[in-house]
Amino acid sequence: MILSLLIAAILSGLAGVIGVRAVLADQQRSRWTLFLMVLSFGCQMFWLGLRGEERAGCPLLDNGEILVFLAWSVSLFYFIVGSTYRVTLLGMFSAPVVSAMLLSALIPGMLDTDPQPIQNVDYWGEMHSAVSVLSYGALALGAVSAVMFLVLDKRLKAQDMNSGLFKKLPAVPTLIGSVIRLTVIGVFFLTVGLACGFKMQISEAGKLHLYAGAFVWLLYVLLLGVWFVRGMVPRKMSLFMVVLFVVSLSVFAVL
Repeated sequence: MILSLLIAAILSGLAGVIGVRAVLADQQRSRWTLFLMVLSFGCQMFWLGLRGEERAGCPLLDNGEILVFLAWSVSLFYFIVGSTYRVTLLGMFSAPVVSAMLLSALIPGMLDTDPQPIQNVDYWGEMHSAVSVLSYGALALGAVSAVMFLVLDKRLKAQDMNSGLFKKLPAVPTLIGSVIRLTVIGVFFLTVGLACGFKMQISEAGKLHLYAGAFVWLLYVLLLGVWFVRGMVPRKMSLFMVVLFVVSLSVFAVL
């Protein structure tokens, strides 16, 4: 099982490297990036399937499982958004993120070496965990798109318009649109996850985790509210999205 995760991490890492080389060589985007990401996604699915059988439920009980599920979620939304909104280079930017998550999951101590089946499955709890981590996949990819926008913005201000990277980056409206759409999708799934969380059997420690998630949800809602109601400079919005996602990862520290 561990081998499938290692292969998935290597494949996504190669996808990122090939994407960077294509940009540096001023070539058209390589189809190998998408192909390798698909293979990596398949390995992640294989591992999650086997781990789910061992757990007799959704494999989200240790930090390693959460990281693998999150990497799978980022890959899933990459396939959806990259093709739907034609966000070029998204694979090159997201592949290293997926690889880093998978490699982090392989650090000794992150994964239970002897996973035990879940006793007394709480289906509300299962839904809360799965949907909430799925939401983080969309939010993570939204943050990646925000980084892409910040790179494009910097290039424009430096008037560096001849590099391969600039030529392959999407237009400003496309990039900022993908940031907002991904964030809206992420907040929607997070809303569903929190609603399930308030229905599940919960301990005192679990309440702290749930309240932390609710606080993150509120921050995202406020940020989107300002964007849609009052408006905000795209660069500032992108910066807030990146910072907020990094801060939101602290939710997993109170599991």
